[in-house]
Amino acid sequence: MKKMFLLLLLVQGIISTGFSQEETEAFKPNGKPLALIFTNFHTAFSDGESASEFENTRAYLGYEYNFSKEFYAKVVFDVGNPKDGGGHELSAFLKNAYVQYSKDNLKAYFGMISTTQFKVSEKLWGNRYMMKSYQDEYKFNSSADLGFNIDYKFADFISADFSVINGEGYKKIQGDDLLRYGAGTTIKPVKNVIARVFADISGDDVKQKSLATLLAYTNGKFTLAGEYNYQSNYKMVDGQNQYGTSIYSWYKPNNSWKLFARYDGLNSDELDGESEAWNIDSDGQLMIAGAEYSPVKGVKITPNIRFFNPEKADAENITYLYLSAEFKF
Repeated sequence: MKKMFLLLLLVQGIISTGFSQEETEAFKPNGKPLALIFTNFHTAFSDGESASEFENTRAYLGYEYNFSKEFYAKVVFDVGNPKDGGGHELSAFLKNAYVQYSKDNLKAYFGMISTTQFKVSEKLWGNRYMMKSYQDEYKFNSSADLGFNIDYKFADFISADFSVINGEGYKKIQGDDLLRYGAGTTIKPVKNVIARVFADISGDDVKQKSLATLLAYTNGKFTLAGEYNYQSNYKMVDGQNQYGTSIYSWYKPNNSWKLFARYDGLNSDELDGESEAWNIDSDGQLMIAGAEYSPVKGVKITPNIRFFNPEKADAENITYLYLSAEFKF
């Protein structure tokens, strides 16, 4: 708690500095509500059998407000399937509740913030409603957490970020005094090329460590990106390591259509005394391909096919047919 108190003082100092500066131009505070809905219908085929279902995987409801040119606040509730084995069909969680300060090349966030470890890759992938980016999909890290983050742009081609968060995600209240410290840098060495490295650490006696690397080419109409992710001592269990790659690409011939494909490979290590990898039920290769159609602004409809080849020796391959959709207003 002492560490968190010191961090709060640091952020307060940044905010106080911003308030001490005079407004150079007139500004009218403004805000607006926001809503984002993810839904799909899919059928899974495996070993001669099939199963179908409709899903509303996410509904984000919130409000954003600009106090001034420098200060911005956002509150978002995430309504979705808790997947906790309980009796609730849907649960609501506070996804974001933070204040942002922006001045020149500096941005500072405090509260229930969006985390930065896969923010760049999530934006490049661009199909969050259909499937999460690699680290989010395979639970390397949470997409939001309580803490603070500072971004600084040193030049047009290089920026860095530093964060301190609880490390347990936005769906859990802090259960211990351990924090997760993370730092990353994003480099644009030449036009349309992005490289990023992010690392974090948390824990006490046994420390969980994560590494995320990304290299991509993107020009607005075409993107090709590759990631390598590694995490040791997952949830502070010694030797519980996981790692893998994600390669994805999309092409957008016009404002209405986008074609895409993606490959994920997930692997985990065996623990001492075990004959199989600790995460063998999730390990394997996933391939996705599809086409996104946007008939009007705020609506995306995406038929896509997915093939999962499990690493487990006696597990059957699974083919999925999806119709995914996003509604934003």
